[in-house]
Amino acid sequence: MSRCVADGRIRDHGRVVDEWIAAAKTELGLDLDVDTGVLLDLARDAAHGVARPAAPFSTFLVGYAAASAGGGPEAVREAARKAAALARRWAEQADRDGADGADGRPGGGAGDGPGGGPVGEPDAAG
Repeated sequence: MSRCVADGRIRDHGRVVDEWIAAAKTELGLDLDVDTGVLLDLARDAAHGVARPAAPFSTFLVGYAAASAGGGPEAVREAARKAAALARRWAEQADRDGADGADGRPGGGAGDGPGGGPVGEPDAAG
């Protein structure tokens, strides 16, 4: 693809994303209406509130959770709502803690919660 065509596709990303989703659904054998706004909002919240790499993993986990709950657009919306709320809580906790570790999260730990320990519990340093 020429640079000019690629640049045009990047500028018109909404259309490209819609085309990509349609092609991916066909390739994967899925018949599902996808609310891209909900998933993009979640990706934004995870990328900004947790870390950039959390965005694609979060959307994958939402899809898996929605499928486990029976699938469908409402299951996707509910799983995305829960994951986005968690990402916002992480960001709020980071703001309250005020000290970022090397990985950009308070405490710099690798646990489940914002401080490196389980959610809702401080890490060993806190």
